[in-house]
Parts: sequence; C-alpha cells; structure tokens
Amino acid sequence: MMRLLLVLLVVAATKGFYLPGVAPRSFEEGEALPLHVNRLDSTESVMPFDYYYFDFCEPGETPDGTGKAHEGAKVSENLGQILLGERIRNAPYHIKMLEGQSCAAVCKRSYKAGVRGDVIRFRRIFNAIRKDYMNHWILDNLPVAECTANCRGGARPQDQPYYRLGFPVGCSIGEASKSMTVCTINNINNMYPKEVFINNHIDIIVKYHQAPEFTGSRIVGIEVRPRSIKHESLDNLSCDIDAPPQPFRLAHKGGPKMAHNQLEKEAVETEEEKKTDPEQLDVIYSYGVFFEESEIKWASRWDTYLQSSESTSIHWFSIVNSLIIVVFLSGMLGVILVRTLHKDINRYNQSEDKEEAQEEFGWKLVHGDVFRSPGGGIYLSCLVGNGVQLLAMTVVTLFFACLGFLSPATRGGLMTALITLWVLLGTPAGYVSARLYKTMGGEQWKRNVMLTATLVPSCFFMIFFILNFVLWVQQSSAAVPFGTLVALAVLWFFVSVPLTFLGAYMGFKRPALDQPVRTNQIPRQIPPQSVYTKGFPAMLMGGILPFGCIFIQLFFILNSIWGHKMYYVFGFLFLVFIILVITTIESTILLCYFHLCSENYHWWWRSFATGGASAIYLFIYQLIFYFKRMEADGRSSLFLYTGYSLMGSLVFFLMTGTLGFLGCYAFVRRIYSVIKVD
Repeated sequence: MMRLLLVLLVVAATKGFYLPGVAPRSFEEGEALPLHVNRLDSTESVMPFDYYYFDFCEPGETPDGTGKAHEGAKVSENLGQILLGERIRNAPYHIKMLEGQSCAAVCKRSYKAGVRGDVIRFRRIFNAIRKDYMNHWILDNLPVAECTANCRGGARPQDQPYYRLGFPVGCSIGEASKSMTVCTINNINNMYPKEVFINNHIDIIVKYHQAPEFTGSRIVGIEVRPRSIKHESLDNLSCDIDAPPQPFRLAHKGGPKMAHNQLEKEAVETEEEKKTDPEQLDVIYSYGVFFEESEIKWASRWDTYLQSSESTSIHWFSIVNSLIIVVFLSGMLGVILVRTLHKDINRYNQSEDKEEAQEEFGWKLVHGDVFRSPGGGIYLSCLVGNGVQLLAMTVVTLFFACLGFLSPATRGGLMTALITLWVLLGTPAGYVSARLYKTMGGEQWKRNVMLTATLVPSCFFMIFFILNFVLWVQQSSAAVPFGTLVALAVLWFFVSVPLTFLGAYMGFKRPALDQPVRTNQIPRQIPPQSVYTKGFPAMLMGGILPFGCIFIQLFFILNSIWGHKMYYVFGFLFLVFIILVITTIESTILLCYFHLCSENYHWWWRSFATGGASAIYLFIYQLIFYFKRMEADGRSSLFLYTGYSLMGSLVFFLMTGTLGFLGCYAFVRRIYSVIKVD
C-alpha cells in the first residue's frame, strides 16, 4: 500500500505529463489551417447549443452575399464527444500559415423588427449574450483561449498571463444582467450603460514554433481577442482599436409568442429602452489573423492552459485533510480491534466454567443468526455485482488517466473509456452477484442473472432518456442523437449482457462460501435499539467521514464540469479515491461492530446502505453548488442539473455501498471464525 501511495504522489506532483492525442503536424507557408467551431455553453445554463443554431456566418458565404452558404460539415467525433454534447464543425474563417491580415469581412446579417424569422434569430444571439454563452473554437486540436489577466506577463509566477477557454458571444451591461463577462472595450461601462454588444470582430493570434529538426512551422498556441466594432459598410471596414462598438438591439415586433427554449424568449426591457430600439439592425462580421513566433515547443503547448488552472496547493490541502480523517478512523478501528475485540475473543475462548460460557453477551450472542440470509438477497447480490463493475471501471480509468492516456488533447477520451470499460467489465458483475447469491442459499439463478444484467442499467437508461428528451425539446446540442442511443443499446444488449451471463455462469459453477458458524433454525429476537444503532441515523453517521474526504476535490470536479474548465489532476484524484475506499470500509466496519454488539444481526443491507450513505451528502452538496456557485436559472436547467446529479449520486452510492458491504462481510467472517462455538 505504501509503495502504491508513493507512486501516486509522484504522478500527482508531475506537471504536464501526458501522452498527446495526436502526432505533431507541421504546416508550410500558405497552407490552410483547419479552424473548427464547437458548441456554445454558459455557466448560466446547463444546455449547450450548436454553433450554427445561431445566425453566425457559414462556410461558403461571401461578404457581398453572392456565395452559397451552407452549415459547416461535421467533424468525426467519438462516442464520448457525442455524449458530452460536443458538435465540432468547419468554421467559415479562412486562415493560411504565415499569411496575416488585419481586417477582413466574413458576412453581413440584417434583422428587421417585423419579420418573424429575423426576430427569432435576433433573440437567440441576444439572449446568448445576456446569458454569457461562450464560443469554443479549435485549431490543430488546440482550444482557443482569451487572455483575461496579466496579458503582458511577468517574471513572478503570480504575474503569468491567465487564459480562459473560449470567448464570449458579446457583453451585456445593465443592472438586471447577471453576466460576469468583462467587455474588452475601454471604459465601456461609463460610455454605454445598460447596453448589449456583440463581438462581431475576432483577432486571431496564431503562435508557431520553428526548429531545424523539422520543416515548416508547428502551432503551439491560439489566442483570440474578441471586439465589438460598428462597421459603416462592407466597403468601409474599420478595425481600429478606438472604433465604436456594435450595439445589438432590435424593436420588439413580430416575434413569436411561444418560445422553443430560453434563448428564444423575449427579453425583459423597460419602456424607455424599447422606445430607443431600432427597426432594423445590420451587423458585419470581420476578423484579423496575426502570427507570432514562439519558443514554446510542440510537446509543451498545453502548459499554457494547465498553468491557468487552479493551484495545486489546494489539492495538497485536500489530500492532507483526507489523510487526517483516515488516521482518525484507523486509530478508532485499531482500538476496537486490538483492545476491545481481542479482549472479547480471549474471554469467549478461555471460558472454562460452563455457566460462565452460557452467559454470553455482546456480538457472540448472535453467532447463530449473523449469517442468516437477508430478505431480498437477490437484489442485494445484484447491486453488489453492479457496484463491483463500476469500481473496476473507475480504477482502470483512473490508472490510465494517471499515465496520461486520457489527457485534454484526447477529446472525449475519458467518457469513451468509461463507457467502453463498463461494457467490457460485465463478467466481474455477473460472477460476484452469482457467487454471493449462491452463498445466501438462493435458488432463482435465472432471475438473479437477468436482474444483474438489466436492473441497474435500465434505471440509468430511463433517467438518461428522460433528460435527453428534455434536451431534444429545448433543441440543445447535448441531446444525444437517436442513432447513438441505438448504438448504446446494442453495446448493452449484445456485449455487456452476454459478458454478465458468462460471469454468472462461472460464479454458479464455483462452490458457495462456507460460513464459519452455523445458522439456527429459529431467528433470535432483536432487543430494542438505541438511537445511534437504528437504520437511518446510523446511515447518516456512516456517510459523514467518507464525504469529508472528498468534498474539497468534489468542488473542483463540479467546477470543471459545469464551469467548462479543464480537469487534469488525475494523480490527486486517484489518491483521494484510495483514501475514500479506506475510509468507507473502516467507517462501515466500525458501525457494523456497534450493531452486532447491540445484538442486531441485520447487517447485510445495513452495511451496504451505510457504505453508500455518503451519496446522500454528495447529492445535497451538488444542489448547494447549483444554487450558490452557478448562475443558472429556469426550470429546465434545474431539472437537467438535478437529473444528472441524481445519476452521479446513484453511481457513487453503488460503488461506496459495495465497498462497505465487502469490507463488513470480510470483517464478520473473520471475527466469527476465531471464536469457539458449541
């Protein structure tokens, strides 16, 4: 165990250690650079949207309108990217290596207040600006970033530039706006109060590296500087730094009464603001391309993004916090095992007087009932089997993530790995479920196999289908296509289910585990229990310490998921996971011992529930995170967030519940195997 911890500490301490998802590519001068656009997302909404859901410029379109516009062709995506809602398409911007341009028009958009279609397209962009939606572009597999602080840099670590992924559609200034986006126009807060601007001009800075070892140039960075510019006309473009901004407003006429989603709703404005809204709005989109030579090598080009993430010091604080809890629990468990339990065993085994031997007390009193099969044992074995499957999936995924195979350069790699491993690890689920069910004396083996293969996945698929239906109604890009749903169902029925059957066959072929003591025919009556030994209070007590080990790391995970940031500290996460495993097992064993001492032998289901009780705190913490940290509003966002949080909490419940049950089962078998029973 100590060697494993040392290895993980080394992995956690290393920075920038990953295996890139693509091989280096060199571009010759004048060669076209592949710029792609991805979904738009926001911290004020759970729902992302496709780039071309908005009325932006499209490939093939020309500024004068003579070109035939078409949506950008889709780029090949893996299963993980599709499930995460990524929709990568070709961009309408033309960039050639080492060929810069300061101001070039892309297209022109006009909106009229009386035209229904124009009003809908206007509302989508207007509300996207209000809700702080962010563009995410990709160039040579690198995400574009915008420098938001210390852009000139410095020698000290705290003076290094800070980059955020993507850039905003625009900026909104007003008392009612919740947007945190900082407009890039100087003194815009004083010049244009209560106004909405669109970033219709993008300066693209491509950083490249040249070396004698290869020909051409390699891209090592991509930065954007969005601006709002009010161009006079296509023939008179002005991209100067002091150019006036482009307000984005239109009179409220001719719009639909019913909206498909939150982006098509009519914006709330005062009567004074409505009077000043124009009847027609013209927006000219433009861009500039600049090239900067850099000393950064291709292998280190991701360091810019990773250095702008959270400091590792807080992660070390999380590890130390978790280790303190582990030491505390281990100390309590050591006192019980070494002193109390050892003393009990010696007293039971050294009782020479028959009358003294008959005066049994404590956990030895229930030796004839402790291995009595629980009610609903077939469901318990099913849950434990699925928990083993999820645990194996998590351990293997974290191991490869620590080695760098699931780096940020491998888009969708983490989700793809999770789905693939879950499908392929059906055999351990079937084996553990069948072996445990046979040990309980179960005879309905066909039902056990079917429940193990279908019960838990069906519940998750049902929840996922409902959430996906809501996303489909809202026209969000996160809605998984029907073909992908069919592919997931095929993987489940034709790969995971047969492997589960194979594991169950192997499990039923093995003999049942021999229990160390015999079970009486007549069950013993359980005496009245104290408050802390009753079911629900014991569950709540058992879940506090395991949750205390993970809540700091949990904040960064939720912040990366819903804040659309990179999470790459898998070494720290693996350490926290190991500490969680130890804490869950120890806390469950501790409470299991107290229950047995109170002559309560119903430990089977209780150990599973106690181990998984930390999922209750996990779900509550996620809801607190939504209301305190996120700025999302609307019933759809709350419903989707709650649904995804429920799915994550159920997965966590199955894993920790399985850990608690297996640890408690091994503990009970051990203590009853070393006492003498007549």
